[in-house]
Amino acid sequence: MPIEQIIVLAVVQGITEFLPISSSGHLILIPFLTGWPDQGQFTDVMSHLGTLLAVLIYFWRDVWHLILGTLNLFRGKITDQGRLALYILAGTIPAVLFGFTLKKLNVPDLERNITVVAWNTVFYGVLMLVADMYGKQVKTINDVTLKNALVIGCAQALALIPGTSRSGVTMTAARFLNFTRPDAARFSFLLGIPATAAAIVLTLGDAVKSGCHITTDELMVAAFTFIAGILAIAFLMNLLRRISFLPFVLYRMALGGFLLVLVYGYGAHLSPAPEGNCGPGQPASVQSAPAPQ
Repeated sequence: MPIEQIIVLAVVQGITEFLPISSSGHLILIPFLTGWPDQGQFTDVMSHLGTLLAVLIYFWRDVWHLILGTLNLFRGKITDQGRLALYILAGTIPAVLFGFTLKKLNVPDLERNITVVAWNTVFYGVLMLVADMYGKQVKTINDVTLKNALVIGCAQALALIPGTSRSGVTMTAARFLNFTRPDAARFSFLLGIPATAAAIVLTLGDAVKSGCHITTDELMVAAFTFIAGILAIAFLMNLLRRISFLPFVLYRMALGGFLLVLVYGYGAHLSPAPEGNCGPGQPASVQSAPAPQ
């Protein structure tokens, strides 16, 4: 891939993965605006590796406390951190079950369906506005319960349908449950760690079995995505202490509206994904595990 394609893909993925504005809604525009060929699913999973590392580094204290809490659970000691780790694990189950179902049913590649992405971008933007208008800001991450985690986890499962935005829909669910904006975002990012890690491991495993190998281009995608991602998290966490979700809602309306114009005004569509999913120049076929969009 040319260096400009690597940088654009990484920056777009890194930023839109964490801001509640739908990463798939942006990534789907890149071929239209640039004419670049599909980068392949192996490149996509390396970009998700970059965003996963960004979360682990930015929230390293939370991650460390969750690890300590989990270790204490094995020793028979239940702490607040251990309880939160259990809630995160429970909240991951809906996405795992939904992703497994989609894979078994061989659901068509919805990520390349501009109509699905466009309508989801608009619909979940409106839902976010309603949640932010009527949700109280009274709960913090210390108030998470098993019921809360399962509700937010079910919302995360919906993010397997492109255009939803994993961060957006989980923060929306948390706001409906009266969590503060910063803590809604914080729990959303921590909840995404197991699901994202599982999707990466499964896809990389399939890729290795199919003869794929990591190239310099894909390592660069992961590195640039990590940098963009950690900056996006810092920007969002700082911003949510001062403003509402309204700017993100308005942006989603504009993006979704533009995609709908492309679909219904110009008949825009994307061609099917190439058979070789390793990446450009790597023709092996890989069945990618669904990743939250």
